[in-house]
Amino acid sequence: MYNKPRLFLVGVLALCTSGIHFAIRSSVASLIQAEYFDPIDKLRSAEMIGAVLGVAFLGFAFTVAIGSLLLDVVGMGRLMVLSSLCFIAGTLVVLNAGPANYNTVWLGMVIVGVGWGLIETVINPLTTTLYPEDTTARLNILHAWWPGGIILGGLLSLLLGHFGVSWQGRVYMTLIPAAAFGLLSLTTKFPPTERAQSGEPVSTMFQAIAKPMFLVWFGSMFLTAASELAPGQWVDMALTRTVGMQGIWLLIYVSGLMFVMRHFAGPLAHKLSPVGLLWCSCVLAAIGLFGLSVANSPVTGLAAATAWGTGVCYLWPTMLAAAAERFPRGGTLLMGLMATAGTLSSFFVLPLLGRIFDEKKVELAGGIERFNQMTEAAREPFLAAASQLSFRYVAVLPVILLFVFGAIWLSERRSSR
Repeated sequence: MYNKPRLFLVGVLALCTSGIHFAIRSSVASLIQAEYFDPIDKLRSAEMIGAVLGVAFLGFAFTVAIGSLLLDVVGMGRLMVLSSLCFIAGTLVVLNAGPANYNTVWLGMVIVGVGWGLIETVINPLTTTLYPEDTTARLNILHAWWPGGIILGGLLSLLLGHFGVSWQGRVYMTLIPAAAFGLLSLTTKFPPTERAQSGEPVSTMFQAIAKPMFLVWFGSMFLTAASELAPGQWVDMALTRTVGMQGIWLLIYVSGLMFVMRHFAGPLAHKLSPVGLLWCSCVLAAIGLFGLSVANSPVTGLAAATAWGTGVCYLWPTMLAAAAERFPRGGTLLMGLMATAGTLSSFFVLPLLGRIFDEKKVELAGGIERFNQMTEAAREPFLAAASQLSFRYVAVLPVILLFVFGAIWLSERRSSR
């Protein structure tokens, strides 16, 4: 017999580690930019830090796609241990890269992304295997520990920063939970996946997703994740200048909302249907992202963050659960491809946010020459305005999804009559 609570705990601790790392690298991104990338090219350093933050998502995307196919061969436990090692190794590479060494930082972030992708490769099929009758609720509870980790990581970073700990010292702290879930995985027996237990061949997974409707869900996952993950990684970089408080506080606050609300996803999904819940979430996400693009005080920042956080709260786990319900024979391949779509979006969107920021700050200042001649204090209004504009471009993504989920919702309601 398998120890369900212990297995679920491994998944929780691993995902919590991802959240901790996400929050800490978000809170120190501007410090990495100043120390590592400003010496290379100050005019393009925001795009460079956006690319480095985004490449972790690329490592995640390719790993979860490939790992999902290898999961039954290699085993869940081995992949979890490998994930722990990647988190540790990638973090150490970044910390020891040194100034003006973009390629080394890039490589370290890729390795971290691989570790993150291996976690997602395992924990979603593990949860559906352990709780096949309660998938939506259990996936939401599991994924509550992503924002749970962000809360812990954000508060830890702020506390250490208050006491003058360097950004390197803060990032070093992520090695502790990474080692902990690796050791726990070594001493835990993992089950085979549902597909392996049933004896179905791998070909059934490919047949299940070889349908036009799966492409709709795949593309929708790309946009839902871009509405959540990319702004979350960018929030401290962009909003600290505009809302009169450190942007990481908004990320911690939003994560607190998500942590609590994901525990109540089951009843909401039952009342509205998963697609109805996704549609309502996109309404709030669009309002929140636009609000963040115009927020200019702690009050307006918190109000916009509340709408955005409430909106994106259920998107990732409910997308996974809804797709799994519609393509039940897709197995680990389905979960892997959905997660791949989600993280590929951030790989593309984060550098785009950085590029928009870099272009707008120069444009608003009246050109490169005028920008270069300005003092740091004189640049601040233009940097703040560029920050807001970078968020406004993301706000259109959940608006697109309103039409997609609205059409699916209406179609399913009609067919159920």
